[in-house]
Amino acid sequence: MEKPAVGELQGGDQIKITANDGSTHTVGKEDTFKSEVIVEAPDGTEYTVAKGTKFDKVINEIQKNLEAGVTDAVGPDLKEDCRFYANVYPEPETLVMVNVKQIAEMGAYVQLLEYGNIEGMILLSELSRRRIRSINKLIRVGKNEVVMVLRVDKEKGYIDLSKRRVSQEEAAQCEERYNKSKMVHSVLRHVAEAQNADLSSLYERFAWPLYKRFPHVFDAFRVAIVEPDKVFGGMDIDEPSKKLLLQQIKRKLTPHPIKIRTDIEVQCFTYEGIDAIKAALTAGMSMATADVPIEIRLIAPPLYVMTTQTLEKELGLELLKEATSKVEALITESGGSLSVKTVPTICSTRDDQELENMLAHAEREMAQIDGDDPEED
Repeated sequence: MEKPAVGELQGGDQIKITANDGSTHTVGKEDTFKSEVIVEAPDGTEYTVAKGTKFDKVINEIQKNLEAGVTDAVGPDLKEDCRFYANVYPEPETLVMVNVKQIAEMGAYVQLLEYGNIEGMILLSELSRRRIRSINKLIRVGKNEVVMVLRVDKEKGYIDLSKRRVSQEEAAQCEERYNKSKMVHSVLRHVAEAQNADLSSLYERFAWPLYKRFPHVFDAFRVAIVEPDKVFGGMDIDEPSKKLLLQQIKRKLTPHPIKIRTDIEVQCFTYEGIDAIKAALTAGMSMATADVPIEIRLIAPPLYVMTTQTLEKELGLELLKEATSKVEALITESGGSLSVKTVPTICSTRDDQELENMLAHAEREMAQIDGDDPEED
């Protein structure tokens, strides 16, 4: 059975959907869920939403529960959970993910999502490098933001933060780490629920020690899918807990192939014509490997789509570029031409469905042409 896609509430009017292939798209209140999705609210609560449900219905329910302080039965509020890391407070000059709770004259009050939702503040002067005309255009209640830690007063519990000092590249790196930490948290939370155990103790026993041997616990869990003893060997973990932990890791972290696509137009009006096109496309498909298979299909002359499904994202993107170059070199030798209409791109679930619809439509049209009655004299 295919895992549901994952959604994350963005502000009060959008949900960011991450499909199983790793692709993402943002949808709004006027849309409808195209498949089953597990939506995570800013407080960590998970809502399982059925296919065909209206987005505004889901968002309204989440907003209502957030305002009332209600937590869904699927999982506990992160406020009652432990932090993601061993440190109680983040270090100055590090980046953290926060959720905006309130906007005031001095700045914005936020909660540090990776540190047990402790409170911090983004000072007004640290919101933007430019002159601030409207604070509400820079930051919104309910939205997650990447910020830099400026100062930490551990005695008083004050944490000063900055949004303007974070570059786009740094924000992307922080988001990647945060998403990994959320996946680890989800695994451990489900283990804690199944065992009726304290989540903090699971972090102390199974998660935090792994940071000494791996860049991130997420990376350790990925290794554990195929080599569990390499990760958990020598650790103080009983067999039932280990079995349950591995079940959750495999259910949530097993990688899924991603689909990559590029659209090309191939034409040749010389004597060789269609034979030259077939030879060039066949040569392109011959660039495939065991890890990166390549398929080329006709959409409608002269438009073709070249696709691959692979676990190796970067390798897949590069190989499609090389295959396209191979096709172009051969068709050019025969007096033809190749034009790239869409560079190699990861397909979302929606893109994939649109492609299948286009191909099905093309097949129906070809079938109608083949089945036409001959003209009468």
